[in-house]
Amino acid sequence: MSNYFEQFDWKTMMSLNVWPDDPAAFYDIKKYHKILSPDYPDFLDKYIALPILSRLKGVGLLCGTDWTKLYKNRFYYSRLDHSVGVALIIWHFTHDKAQTLAGLFHDASTPVFSHVSDFRKGDALTQTATESDNERLLKNDSALCSLLVEDGLTVEQICDYHIYPVADNEIPQLSADRLEYMFPSGMALDGTWDLQSIERAYNDITVLKNEDGQDELGFKTLEIAEDYCRRFCMIGHILQLNENKLTLHMLGQIMNMAVEQGILHEEDFMNKSEREIMDALRQAQGPRGVAEPVEGPHQNQLTRLYNTFRTMTSIEHTDHALPPEEYFCVSLNVKQRYIDPLVKDCRVKPDNDTSSVGRLSQISPFARKIIEDFKAYHDTPYGCVKLIRH
Repeated sequence: MSNYFEQFDWKTMMSLNVWPDDPAAFYDIKKYHKILSPDYPDFLDKYIALPILSRLKGVGLLCGTDWTKLYKNRFYYSRLDHSVGVALIIWHFTHDKAQTLAGLFHDASTPVFSHVSDFRKGDALTQTATESDNERLLKNDSALCSLLVEDGLTVEQICDYHIYPVADNEIPQLSADRLEYMFPSGMALDGTWDLQSIERAYNDITVLKNEDGQDELGFKTLEIAEDYCRRFCMIGHILQLNENKLTLHMLGQIMNMAVEQGILHEEDFMNKSEREIMDALRQAQGPRGVAEPVEGPHQNQLTRLYNTFRTMTSIEHTDHALPPEEYFCVSLNVKQRYIDPLVKDCRVKPDNDTSSVGRLSQISPFARKIIEDFKAYHDTPYGCVKLIRH
């Protein structure tokens, strides 16, 4: 039996869902956040205003893909938008202030271009390298600590959202973080989600007990759980195609070269916005597209990488690397993002019988096939793009 995902190459994925006549009706962030928590927790506002969080307005959720023509992202969604969304989900299901704030601050240490920094550090497979500084940042922020004291909380209660299973858990479980980032990713990347479909799925979610007796977000309705699983895997498929691997790896190499040449500094990736970083890279190319700060072949390579990144519209899928003097190629294994959620199997046992809760793949042959095919899918060994000449 053929793999379900073999039919979905990059061009197909980018053209599956047509652009709506009124994009705002489908991609309104305020309306989306209202779905996540109709009851808005006002105490969030004073924390959102802190510089440690407000800088995330300039960090995109979609890992630098807003800056290349290879993608056709429908709107910009920041890491601050994501952080607020995670907090709203946690509040909606727990009404616990500490857990909610842990979700709000979980990405405080995220640099510009998000997971591109994991690729820079050789962590394409787990994509957790950027999390290491989060606790230190929060504990050293005096303004944050003062607000926590006012609310009768400690920084230890909010500096590690991993301790709260509704906030975070391991793949393939469903958590607030995982639930949140895939909704706007699907809306922006290819139109997999819109506000109506999000509301239908979200309103079916409840807190269930998993195999380990821990709280976990899950679904009340099998059909909705199946639809969610398929949509999630489709977005995850975009993220495991060579186009996505190449884009993130190339941008990471651009960042590394810019630091080596003194165009940028490591601290810029925490202190500047993505737009400011891109402006600095563009200005370094000079009026004729030639980088000016340094001389030699490395200068020329940075120029070619930067200009290719900004203008590329397609890549080549190959079984081997193409000549490095003319192509940028990537061959990477990356983190696979999929969900095998809990669901109430009310076809077998009554709705009020907690033993009716199970993993979707154990209940649904359709979902099991989708998940197995997703995990088994492999793109070509290499993805390559021809470097343009400046």
